[in-house]
Parts: sequence; C-alpha cells; structure tokens
Amino acid sequence: MPKVVTRFAPSPTGSLHIGGARTALFNWLYAKYHDGEFLLRIEDTDRKRSTDEAVEAIYGGMKWLGLDWDGDVYSQFARRNRHTEIAHQLHTEGKAYHCYCSPEELAEMRETSRAAGSTRLYDGTWRDRDPSEAPAGVDPVIRLKALEEGETIITDAIQGDVTVNNNQIDDMILLRADGTPTYMLAVVVDDHDMRITHVIRGDDHLSNTFRQIQIYNALDWELPIFAHIPLLHGSDGAKLSKRHGALGVEAYRDMGFLPEAINNYLLRLGWSHGDEEIISQEQAIEWFDLDSVGKSASRFDMDKLSNLNSHYINEADNDRLVELILPEVSKMLDGNVAVEAESRLKLGMDSLKDRAKNIQELAENAVFYATNRPVKITLKAAKHLDQNSLDILAKVRAELAEIDAWNHETVKQITRDLAENEDVGLGKIAQPLRSALSGSHASPGIFEVMEILGKEESLARLDDVLQ
Repeated sequence: MPKVVTRFAPSPTGSLHIGGARTALFNWLYAKYHDGEFLLRIEDTDRKRSTDEAVEAIYGGMKWLGLDWDGDVYSQFARRNRHTEIAHQLHTEGKAYHCYCSPEELAEMRETSRAAGSTRLYDGTWRDRDPSEAPAGVDPVIRLKALEEGETIITDAIQGDVTVNNNQIDDMILLRADGTPTYMLAVVVDDHDMRITHVIRGDDHLSNTFRQIQIYNALDWELPIFAHIPLLHGSDGAKLSKRHGALGVEAYRDMGFLPEAINNYLLRLGWSHGDEEIISQEQAIEWFDLDSVGKSASRFDMDKLSNLNSHYINEADNDRLVELILPEVSKMLDGNVAVEAESRLKLGMDSLKDRAKNIQELAENAVFYATNRPVKITLKAAKHLDQNSLDILAKVRAELAEIDAWNHETVKQITRDLAENEDVGLGKIAQPLRSALSGSHASPGIFEVMEILGKEESLARLDDVLQ
C-alpha cells in the first residue's frame, strides 16, 4: 500500500473558516494516524478574490491549531502552466475539443435544458463538429468529452457507494478562452502531481467529484480514495452561519478559546470514539480513522464549546495562562500594570482558572491582582462597603497589622476571631474585605487573595477604602 498523503486546499478569499479547520484537522489526523504526509495547497486561481492577507490568515490559523504541514506550501496559480499543458494534451488525444459558443448561445442552452428538467446544461454543439467550421476571430474554450452513457460510481470512504448517470454530466470547460485553467482541471492535476491518496473534504464537493473523475479517467490516472464529510449545521439544525458561530479561527482565538479545545470540539463534530468526550491530540492521532466518521450533519453548539474550553483552561499550565492573559490585563489597565502582576497571577492562577470559560473571562477575573492602587471599586462591590462595613474593616485592619506570619491561615483566624467578638457572621467581614481588596463582589477565596497580595499591599488597599 502506498504511503498515505492527504491535503487541505483552502481558497485565500478570507480567514480560515471553522468548517475548513475541521476539514484540515481530519486530513491532518488521518495522515498522522497512518504515518503519512499532510500537504497544504492554496487554491489561488481566482486572482480577483485571492489576497496575501487571507493566505497569511490561513497560515496563522493552521499554526495556532497546531496543524503543521509537510514540505512547502503549494500554490495552484503557480502551477497554471502545468494545468494548461494537460488541457492541450487531452485535446491532442481527442479526449477534449474546442468550443466556440458565444455567451448568448450558452445562456439559451441553459434555459432550454432547465426547462426540460435536465442537469446537462451544455448540449455538445461543438463536440463532433469539424474544426473548419470554427468562426473567425473567436478564441475557443477547451471542453472535456465526458461519457454520455452508463454511470459513474464513487466508492466513498464515508458515504459508501454513490452513483450518478453519466447523461447528467455535461462537457465541462477545462481551459477558458483566455487560456486560464478551470478549478475542476487544476484540482485533478494538482492532486495527481502531489501524490494525494485520500481526498477528504466536505460533502458539498460530491457533485464536483463526479465531474473530476471524468478527468481522471480521460488521463488514465489512478483515482484517489474519496471521503466526503457531512457539513456543519447550527444548533437549530439550519445551515451554519455567523449567528451560529461560523467565524474565522482567529475570532475564536480572540474570544479566548484555546486551540486544544477547538481541536477537541471539531473532532467530536462528526467523529466519535465510544463515549469519549475529552480527547487529547495524542489520543486522536492514535484513534482517528474514517470508519468512525458519521454520515449525518453535525450541530455546532457554542455552549458546548465553551464548556469544553473551561475544561482545557483548568488543565492548562499556569505559566502559559499567565502569558496569555497578561496582554489582555494590560489593555484593561491601559498599560498601568503593577510590577508584581506576573508573580501574583502565577500564585493565584489555580483558583482563578476554576472560574473561567475563556481567556477573556480569566483576564477579567484576574485584573485585580495586576492593578496599581487605588483599586477601582465596581458598583456591586461598593454596596458591601456601607458605614457599618467600613467600621468593621477598620477593626480588621488594626488586627491584621499586628500579624508577623502573614499567610492564608493566620489571616483567616484573625478575621474569624473578630467576627465572633463582634457577633457577626464571617461573611459579614469577608465580603467587605473582598470588595475593598479586589474591587469586585466576586473573587477567589479572600484569604488566599490576601496571602498572595501580601501584608503591605493588603493593608494599603484597605487604607485606600477607609480613607
């Protein structure tokens, strides 16, 4: 069996779409599973819509997801001479022909075919005509002589056998009148030259596959194995759109999702391994194969993705999380970040990450550790700082100032003893402490916060509020 070679072939007309990311992931995993190669091809033949910015966005999205490719990136446009050569070869061999139809003639043919309920929109006018009948001054296109009888069967690795009658497939254009190759031809030539063994792509390409097989057969080239993945739908079952989360990969990065969460979630959209929900990259490589890809469309659910992201944040290395949130925290503070911010964030990360579903939320929850004094008090937090609370905080501050061994336990014990002496619940002191020290009505355990802030900073923040 030849070495497995897969490819991902996006068009550079925008960023790496979330559906495209799943296609790339499936191709990458299949190649890894079989110890094969995963290639990247940029299908940039549409020069008006292709941009360098989109190419860089695709590279960036792939790299962020960790989907590294083998060898150099292929450019379809750069291979246009090879595509043209093959079109002329087929013409020379009598497997393709020149067509001189005008746009008006073609429009009339299409209208007639549709009225008759036919999917064959070109009637073959120039298929068998003598070249001497060619009109002067008209540049022809080159059309493939497609099979007119019998049927074409795709033995699809996901969909099973899919059949179409050949009389539904018209003679497609291989080379336009201006000499540029069409997408249909370019894809076949590139996949052949790149030694692609498995074409794994969305099932919206199924109709293209029937047409592309005609080109493979005309060239006597071996067919790759085709595998068409059902498309993603929204949580309501409708076609995936922006309101469902059909965004570019960088949008998910900016919303605070981790790449491992995105990969895990996309993997489970249409593929399964028993009841496993949390699947590491190593496990995915070990387990992935096409026989576990379903035939039905999968529903994209942002809430499920967020829950999965929360799991991966909890599992993530603390130093990595601090590195991710520091830029966000700095933005929130307009760059006015405390010198001790990084060390405090590392000490407090275990508790902070328990409460966050994304990196943005984590940064928002952590900003009080990084701020310089005086701490901004939110409206909700200020409600816990009435005069009675301030009176109690003054007493707490006086007791805390006497502590030599400043740590979680001693601070908590001092506060508990004061609560008993004042005949109030511990929460009546802990909540004003939280408001004064964090500026928020919610934070990790306040005594842990005080230990991380340290004695000097904690007392100074209390003084800011009391004054």
